[in-house]
Amino acid sequence: MIELRHLRSLVAIADSGKLVAAAARVHLSQSALSHQIRDIEAHYGVSLFERTRQGLRFTAAGERLLALARETLAAVAAAERDLVRLKGDARGELRIVLECHTCFDWLMPVMDEFRRRWPEVEVDLVAGFHADPMRLIAEGKADVVIGSKPRARRALTVAPLFRFEILVVMANEHRLRSRRRLSAQDLRDETLITYPVPESRIDLIREVLEPAGVKLERRTAELTIAIMQLVASRRGVAALPNWGVKSYVDHDYVLAKRVGAKGLWSELYALAPKALAARPYFADFVTIVRDICAAQLDGIELLCDDALTGTST
Repeated sequence: MIELRHLRSLVAIADSGKLVAAAARVHLSQSALSHQIRDIEAHYGVSLFERTRQGLRFTAAGERLLALARETLAAVAAAERDLVRLKGDARGELRIVLECHTCFDWLMPVMDEFRRRWPEVEVDLVAGFHADPMRLIAEGKADVVIGSKPRARRALTVAPLFRFEILVVMANEHRLRSRRRLSAQDLRDETLITYPVPESRIDLIREVLEPAGVKLERRTAELTIAIMQLVASRRGVAALPNWGVKSYVDHDYVLAKRVGAKGLWSELYALAPKALAARPYFADFVTIVRDICAAQLDGIELLCDDALTGTST
């Protein structure tokens, strides 16, 4: 008998293309997900996938169940939202502030989908660069911060989103263009071009340069495209998320290099007061972020969200 959990697994596999990523998305180990798929195949006596060099490809039977999965899960989600409306619990406000400003690249489709699902909720962006985005929540000027996990002392719900790699971006003619990966020492005497945020919020400085005793001259720009133009003009290097530089690299505008043997990785979370996080539309907002980013952003890894994590003063 097919269940909703099976349908969710099929959609996760279709959207990610890989069992490992799909398993993380539905909170299972890879072996548990494989076992679940074998159970479906045994029950119906069909094969759902073919393995190819490009990954898993759905068979005709798999495509039919995938179509059922998408239709059914969408209908269930719509019914659950209607039940919330019938309880009179659908209205609210979601003012979002970004700690990572490259997130603008994927936040627009997230907000569009959220508005479609929750038209009663007013959703907006808190404009500008903020030295302490978390303070905006405390002052009642924002409802959700999308950024790194707080190290401290705030009574918040912390919803995991995904982890991503930060790459060093340089001009095509840069002296380090032939290097496969970079170290802190390689970057000595460079100018680092960043958004106008405190150094403590810049992963390359905090995690790589400072531990190595390397101090770079710094220049700031407010827009990603402005940073890219400065990099391409050989005014310095930048350190940006993989999704934020992909189109520029694909069009041979700049080069991107990994930091260290394993790369420099960062994580994103959605942070909100516990009262807001209890509202049903917040959980749906988190789901939309995870689903859209998993489908559209290459090279990210969903963080486990088996439970939302609380931090307190």
